[in-house]
Amino acid sequence: MNQPTKKSHKTGATRREFLKRTTLAAAAVATAQNLLKTPVYGQTQAPAPGNAVGANNRLVVGYIGVGFQGMLHVKTQKEHAADNNIAQAAICDLSAHRQAEAKQEIGNCAVYKDLERLLEQKDIDAVTISVVDQWHAKAAIAALQAGKHVYLEKPMARYLGEAFELYETVKRTGKVFQIGSQGCSDAKWQKAADLIKSLKIGPLILGQDSYMRNNPKGEWNTDPYELHEWATAEDVDWAKWQQPVHNKTDFSREAYFRWRKFYPYCAGPLGDLFPHRLHPLILATGNPEFPSRVVCLGQNPVHTDRKTPGALERDCPEDVQMIAEFPSGLALIMISSTVNLHGLETVIRGHNATLLLGGNRVEVRPEKDFDDIDPLTVDGITPTESVDVHEANWFDSIRANSVPHANADLAIRVQTVISLAEMSNRLNMVCLFDEKTRKITNGEGKEIPAITYGTLAKS
Repeated sequence: MNQPTKKSHKTGATRREFLKRTTLAAAAVATAQNLLKTPVYGQTQAPAPGNAVGANNRLVVGYIGVGFQGMLHVKTQKEHAADNNIAQAAICDLSAHRQAEAKQEIGNCAVYKDLERLLEQKDIDAVTISVVDQWHAKAAIAALQAGKHVYLEKPMARYLGEAFELYETVKRTGKVFQIGSQGCSDAKWQKAADLIKSLKIGPLILGQDSYMRNNPKGEWNTDPYELHEWATAEDVDWAKWQQPVHNKTDFSREAYFRWRKFYPYCAGPLGDLFPHRLHPLILATGNPEFPSRVVCLGQNPVHTDRKTPGALERDCPEDVQMIAEFPSGLALIMISSTVNLHGLETVIRGHNATLLLGGNRVEVRPEKDFDDIDPLTVDGITPTESVDVHEANWFDSIRANSVPHANADLAIRVQTVISLAEMSNRLNMVCLFDEKTRKITNGEGKEIPAITYGTLAKS
């Protein structure tokens, strides 16, 4: 609810006038500029223009991976093709069935099984990548090296080492990279970042958020993850789908459709659900940082897979809690569950005031006895979280040669938190991180190599 405005402070009227003049667009620009200026392992460079340069030139788009999430992008970009001035030129998938579905949806387009062939198509300016997690970094790096701008579904990578390889490729090629965490294009997060930088909220102390689900039959066991009979070893190039996974198996419909349950392909809620909230929450701090210490716990208190006949028991936890600490002193609490819907209030606490975020509003709530901070509620913030708005931001950034909302600088910081959290949970350790050396140590100061393919039994 709205807070009463204090009248007795000398600076209050000036501050309120400033806030009235501050537009959401300005907040978005300020946040993007801040992320671009933040150095990470070398010189940060602005994106380089692709084949299509200028506000009125049509962008030619290809799609790598057209499963459930990939088809969502195909459909939303088709719906908004005129607004974004794009042409849908090609699709790629390792399943012949999914190739046919996407071809039917788009109409006239090239069809490929191998992404390498799609990337050889010279007229394609940009690609939307929606593949299984172990292919995220590999596909994105190949696309960038082929001169394409990239929209990559979250998370950035399966493991941390390949995430840094992808990050460096973005910087080296200068292409526009957007991670598919659409919450970052919800203007309330950018408004929060602007308020944190503009007001005397004080040093940031603690932020919190959550992503909660509760499927009685087990998350990822039901629609749209049903086991369709068309999926066979003859339809899917299973050998290539499993690259570069260490624990290779014979073709499995369960693994193909419900791969989010199994560690060789996904970090579970950490990889699939955390990014929805962690990208915008870290963006909202106004100065995204690498973590310095991460602790994570994960449990399977319900074993919901047993409620679905024939479903395999998941490797990953049903319920996860994580605390990440940053060099500035800020700590973030993030929880995620697939067995309970009740989550945390979205809050960023400062020494002088607290920010509360929800829906289309941001509230500044001063701390007791901090009289130089005026209470403030900003309502009616648009746009709200939306895939098509996030895609439009990517297209606009390509044409303007500018930095998108969920750029590589933000993505690599979030991926570092996620990867350290997985290590903490699976290795039962506290993970300390040095952003200059990229070394990970445990609580005793012993260096622990980042886990990757083949490190653990289930990888």
